[in-house]
Amino acid sequence: MSIIKIENVRVLDPIKKLDYVQTVYIEKGKLVAATDLVIETIDGQGKWLIPTMVDLCARLREPGQQQHGTLKSEGNAARENGILHLFTPPDSQPIVQDNGALIHGLVEKAMLDGGIHLQVIGAQTQGLNGKQPANMASLKKGGCTAVTNANAPFENDDVVIRTLEYAAGLDMTVVFYAEEHQIAKDGCVHEGFIASRQGLPMIPVLAETVAIAKYLLMIEATGVRAHFGLLSCGASVELIKMAKAKGLPVTADVAMHQLHLTDSLIDGFNSLAHVRPPLRSERDKDLLRQGLKDGVIDAICTHHEPLSSSAKLAPFAETQSGITAFDTYVSFGIQLINEGLFEPLQWVEKVTIAPAQVANMAQRWEKEAGWALVDPELEWTVSKQSIISQGKNTPLIGQTIKGKVVKTFLV
Repeated sequence: MSIIKIENVRVLDPIKKLDYVQTVYIEKGKLVAATDLVIETIDGQGKWLIPTMVDLCARLREPGQQQHGTLKSEGNAARENGILHLFTPPDSQPIVQDNGALIHGLVEKAMLDGGIHLQVIGAQTQGLNGKQPANMASLKKGGCTAVTNANAPFENDDVVIRTLEYAAGLDMTVVFYAEEHQIAKDGCVHEGFIASRQGLPMIPVLAETVAIAKYLLMIEATGVRAHFGLLSCGASVELIKMAKAKGLPVTADVAMHQLHLTDSLIDGFNSLAHVRPPLRSERDKDLLRQGLKDGVIDAICTHHEPLSSSAKLAPFAETQSGITAFDTYVSFGIQLINEGLFEPLQWVEKVTIAPAQVANMAQRWEKEAGWALVDPELEWTVSKQSIISQGKNTPLIGQTIKGKVVKTFLV
């Protein structure tokens, strides 16, 4: 028996929708009845106990890009920060297409090396080439419940429609990271004053909203279940709101950093703020927050993208986009609470049960989830030493923030 006693901890339970302070007992990641067979006692005064989180979009960089991160390094970073279930897009190397053995191998290695439950999103087209539908039947047999073309463009809209019809017939979800490539072109930052002043190629809001509007019409025509990931614009929230009002089977998420950071950070060509979709305006940030609060946006994800230091050393437009996000995820969530956007239990719902429901895995998550002990008042400085992830690429380096997972209890 390895039972841990946590005294006077605030339990935030999104499954039962309960928020209470109590002494609890944990055995193998599950709450159990009070007992004398305790091997460790933890003072939980002022701390929160939350279920381990579900992340709808994280790139772990393995296979193929181990110079940025591995299943071991990023799995450990996720787990230590209270994230146990992760979804990853198929744009690794090699691309995850219809290779069931590769998918099974990745899932097993993620558990063995990193101690996390990895769910691979399959490729929507062969090799993400945007020309021919991937073998979705094989992907589903291999364990994929969703497909996406990630950030790769489609050759034409007919290809999109055929893949949506295919996915609908298999009852698979299609995930869109919406961007109209003919509008975005070679842009890398939000179309705004700072980008104009610095002469950086821009990605206007229309690149996202035009794509969403087009895909929504296709979703309505095909009846496919769809998820819009990584919303970055206030206008996108309005489109998703109208689609839900019409009864379309759509859900959406937003990356945590889009709820806090804006394009002001790119001033001075700060490549650590280079992310795609780009950081938008203050107004976009506020509208994304309101959309999340109103339930138009269903969940928050990390959009974790670890990168080696060399990936951010070129001129801004030539650097690789991405922000390491596991280590600051809970701190940013607590900031939303401290700024009055959510009550603690509401925030917990957005990072646990809500993304699990979006991914149609709520029952599995309830079975496999452990618990994370959070100290909401713990102040810590973001540094290359304090970041657990192999990637240290964040514009928060040097800042002191509040809130952190101090212990994770796994099943």
